[in-house]
Amino acid sequence: MLVDSHCHLDFPDLAAERDAVVARAKTAGVGACITIGTKLSTFPNTRAAAERFDNVWCSVGIHPHEADAEPLDDAAPVLAVTDDPKVVGIGETGLDYFYNHSSQDRQRANFRAHIAAARQSRLPLIVHTRDAECDTIEILREEMAAGAFTGVLHCFTGSQTLARAALDLGFLISASGIITFKKSDALRDVFRTVPLDRLLVETDAPYLAPVPHRGKRNEPAFVVYTAAALAELKGVPAHELARATTDNFFRLFTKVPRPAELP
Repeated sequence: MLVDSHCHLDFPDLAAERDAVVARAKTAGVGACITIGTKLSTFPNTRAAAERFDNVWCSVGIHPHEADAEPLDDAAPVLAVTDDPKVVGIGETGLDYFYNHSSQDRQRANFRAHIAAARQSRLPLIVHTRDAECDTIEILREEMAAGAFTGVLHCFTGSQTLARAALDLGFLISASGIITFKKSDALRDVFRTVPLDRLLVETDAPYLAPVPHRGKRNEPAFVVYTAAALAELKGVPAHELARATTDNFFRLFTKVPRPAELP
């Protein structure tokens, strides 16, 4: 069994054929998915996508691109829905200084509010970071010193420095289809150093389809290609990689019930 730890089933590219998308994932051996919240204003759609299926859960959060449109003064708006049985994570949140669709100050403020929500709810934090490694590391270290929380750097594309900092803080690191891209040698070098018990796999669907589907719309079934590439990279059989990343998923996302058929 594999798990797609990060996808967007409520986005228009997937919503139109959501039932078929989830069915194809199951056929491919993907036994669970998390559909990720990116705005509080659209969270009802995110939750509805998760509620439609027994093996899909969701997170709640505000993407850094949306930080100006949906500013947070504290954790309360995020915490308001964390008792929902389908809500298993906080985010995605973080910093994106590549696009700077929202001000950096507001991104940082929202990031800290999400961390507070993760700490109080005891749900894992789902972190997006791009071109913002120094601030991401600084904030995570400062906040961890103020009180423990768990989390994952999703769709990791960063440096060895960022990976080491995340691992030192107890975070997991998630591989997307980017590791299959021809020009991702430096990223593959980083993933070679990440212990097997700290890895997740994801699609970030509908984006970033892995080879051999690069350039097409992504979907959860395609996580099998990322997992296969990661297994080759780590020098382990595909079934061992699947078992490890699935075990890691259930260890991090403790609110998701582990299927009885998985020992």
